[in-house]
Amino acid sequence: MTIADTSASPIVDTADDFTTLDALESEAIHIFREVAGEFERPVILFSGGKDSTLLLHVALKAFWPAPLPFSLLHVDTGHNLPEVLEFRDQVVDRYNLRLHVAKVEDYLSDGRLTERPDGVRNPLQTIPLLDAITENRFDAVFGGGRRDEERSRAKERIFSLRNAFGQWDPKRQRPELWNLYNGRHAPGEHVRVFPLSNWTELDVWRYIAREQVMLPPIYYAHQRDVFQRDGMWMTPGPWGGPRDGEELQRLSVRYRTVGDGSTTGAVLSDAADNEAVLAEVAASRLTERGATRGDDRVSEAAMEDRKREGYF
Repeated sequence: MTIADTSASPIVDTADDFTTLDALESEAIHIFREVAGEFERPVILFSGGKDSTLLLHVALKAFWPAPLPFSLLHVDTGHNLPEVLEFRDQVVDRYNLRLHVAKVEDYLSDGRLTERPDGVRNPLQTIPLLDAITENRFDAVFGGGRRDEERSRAKERIFSLRNAFGQWDPKRQRPELWNLYNGRHAPGEHVRVFPLSNWTELDVWRYIAREQVMLPPIYYAHQRDVFQRDGMWMTPGPWGGPRDGEELQRLSVRYRTVGDGSTTGAVLSDAADNEAVLAEVAASRLTERGATRGDDRVSEAAMEDRKREGYF
């Protein structure tokens, strides 16, 4: 049981590519099974984006034909693109999965959080995430982070210990020799687990193509109303629209990564299928976060600062 389009024809690839993908898949499956045997209440962070969808696809393969032994968790900013939320719910219904949703909007409504002046909600996800982990007593949290995305993620282990406040301390990272993972943690602590750590964006798309993994349509070229801001093509929504001097245009775009609508940009693209996306990614010299995530441009240490506070 996998998140695949069985009606699509398989894409022919080289033997070397298959060997690389098989090795990455095998490592991820091993990590899922290690966590299942070592922890009591693991959960998978699932937003409906490409990395979390691939993560769920591999998890389903790891335990098939048994049901998935983990529930799912999504921190909803209230500024998510509707196509992604629709896809998320379709996947949950299709595989009869249990989804926990922590809503930033609830925290804003009762005063536990305050809207930022810039309207960006990605940084506001941390407290709802940590509260959901504590309330549900999750002791292992799977994420789709990859080391090629951003420099702070490049130095994070596959098993990443978080303290009782959900914070990440690089000095407490443990060695992971010979694929041996140390999941020991004190009461109140938990471990973030990243089975896709050694994948690249190109590996992800090769695997999606090989396995025919279904994704939200926004990952492929489509016509959308966008405006340019800070070098990124943004789409209007509940988070706001074009300012003075910003012109709304209807262009062919696609998303390389999915986050808060107020800070995630699209890229100009005509790549409407997996083969075309693969060619586009292979030619790119910018990571998807570097190219399209405004929240990572605040400073060179923006992601690391957020991770130290308990962010993904």
